[in-house]
Amino acid sequence: MNTSIAITNRSLHDQVVSRVRDLIIEGILEPGSRIDESTLIEELGVSRTPFREALRTLAAEGLVIVKPSRGSVVRKWTRSDVFSMLEVLGHLEQLAGELACARASDQEINELVALHEDMLGYYKANDRMPYYKLNQEFHSRLTALSKNATLQEMQRNIQARLKRIRYIGNEKPDAWAGAVQDHEAMIVALKAKDGKKLGEAMAQHIRNTWDRVKDSL
Repeated sequence: MNTSIAITNRSLHDQVVSRVRDLIIEGILEPGSRIDESTLIEELGVSRTPFREALRTLAAEGLVIVKPSRGSVVRKWTRSDVFSMLEVLGHLEQLAGELACARASDQEINELVALHEDMLGYYKANDRMPYYKLNQEFHSRLTALSKNATLQEMQRNIQARLKRIRYIGNEKPDAWAGAVQDHEAMIVALKAKDGKKLGEAMAQHIRNTWDRVKDSL
């Protein structure tokens, strides 16, 4: 790590959360490792209070375990944990796809298609982190098109816990290409407002995600 990760402007809390989250997603802070608060505080250029507030936020997302008086560690999920979460997420996103086609406006669909095109731009540039972040936004926004608040909350909670897992799913070129193909199938179904087809594409995408990550766990 180096001073290139130092905090600059914008909301201090949001920036610290974002930077530490990225370090976890990219594996710089490894699953199961103890977080060296003193070193990170110095390298981020912030005080202890906003840093610890950020850790609490990340703990709420399921990425960090805060142990009072014993420091914090990066949460490590077991294969069983990951499979269970993906299994549930697949059903949630299948329902989201079906409802989105029935409830989304043409403008909302066009905006999601435009986001997909931006993702493809990052894919073609081989720029994985921006692609990954737009991918997370794509799934969140598609779920939001279901217009079902309970579904959105459940999807958001599981997606937050799987951030590192979803990132490593695109480590290998063939896996990343496969994920892009999955998204192309989603877009075809979304444009056609074919809820059954989109739901099936969403569910298959999550099943494929398990195939892409299981050997890395």
